[in-house]
Amino acid sequence: MPEGSAFPSELARRAAAAVDPARVTELAQALVRIRSVYDPEAGTTERAAAEYVAAQLRGLGLDPVVEEAAPGRPNVICDWAGGGFVPGEHRTLMFEGHTDVVTEGDPARWRVPPFEGRIEGDVLHGRGSADMKAGVAASLAALEAVMRVAPGLPGRVRLGIVADEEGMMLGIKSFIQRGWADEVDGAIVAEPEENELCLFQKGAMRVHVRVKGVMSHGAMPYAGVNPVRGLADLVVALRELERREQERLGEHEYLGLPWITPTVTRAPASGEAQLNVMPEEAYLALDIRTVPGQDHSELEAELRRIAAGLEARTERLRFELEVFESRPWTRTEPDDPLVRAMEAVYPGVFGTPPRYGGVPGATDGTFLWAWKGIPVVTVGPGDRTIPHQVDEFVRLSDTVAAARLYAATAVTYLSSDNSRGG
Repeated sequence: MPEGSAFPSELARRAAAAVDPARVTELAQALVRIRSVYDPEAGTTERAAAEYVAAQLRGLGLDPVVEEAAPGRPNVICDWAGGGFVPGEHRTLMFEGHTDVVTEGDPARWRVPPFEGRIEGDVLHGRGSADMKAGVAASLAALEAVMRVAPGLPGRVRLGIVADEEGMMLGIKSFIQRGWADEVDGAIVAEPEENELCLFQKGAMRVHVRVKGVMSHGAMPYAGVNPVRGLADLVVALRELERREQERLGEHEYLGLPWITPTVTRAPASGEAQLNVMPEEAYLALDIRTVPGQDHSELEAELRRIAAGLEARTERLRFELEVFESRPWTRTEPDDPLVRAMEAVYPGVFGTPPRYGGVPGATDGTFLWAWKGIPVVTVGPGDRTIPHQVDEFVRLSDTVAAARLYAATAVTYLSSDNSRGG
């Protein structure tokens, strides 16, 4: 930590100082070495990583709950309450992370084998090192530090380390549906955001579009209806909608521009393609990223209006749209007690005023905020653009700093002058 830097209290300083860098490194490296890719063909899930987390918590004398969000895909939930905690009167702070990582792809493309967990100087290499084994390690180490220095704290820390963040976020949905979020007053989501305090997250809409025409011989397109042309017209119309939305909203200070991105096109929608056959059906996938000022229901209505207009121009052409996932953008108010606590301890940990950012994608925190109204700050170690790339890495010094930030925030947010509702 910076020498001579000021903390809002002696307890916050002690909590930050109690974070053991060697322990942070041990936890992060061990987690990276677990291939927690959801890969049914290889038979791997998050289970081994969840078991490791649960074992570390049992080693602290805690009693974690391990429950499956989906078969073979467990969440780990664990509470620690200080001696001064009174349920219903004092706050609960959640440390949130996920155990799953995306596929490593071809291991031969990696300079360092993706699950070796090699450390070179200050750098830990490997798939999931930034996204987000380092954040999970920092959360565990922060909890250990709080337990050591603040046994009488009038507050509770709830650790929620969940499965399937990289997919349909089944883990956090199960966490909420089973009531674990009901008593949470604020959440730190430990995603890799360069240790910036992110009060905003972009929203996401995922859309299946099926364009149905009439199959015909490629030499006689007039005998049928070409769904590929309908798909192309829709892509052009959506580009215009994206332009209008960008002009209407401008560039958000932390989230940038909204986007409507076609990501998958197929024609035919299934089966073997044939050069001289005009297919009956084409498929388009859309990944839509939204910012404050956009309403998802209104945006969906506009998509359907555009599709209806294209149908009206071409007889026997039909569009089917399915919004199969809607994750709204989130905004935590700057005067929220969790934000104030993080801002207060930030200079003591980093030696600088608080730095702010925005999350370009949705996180588990999206549902904590959208479904339960829980204030969320997303902040964690790792370069923002490195997740999902070959040669992913994280700096261990950044991971230690994140753990210190979490620990100092916890004792500040949960201290006696910060009772629930205050």
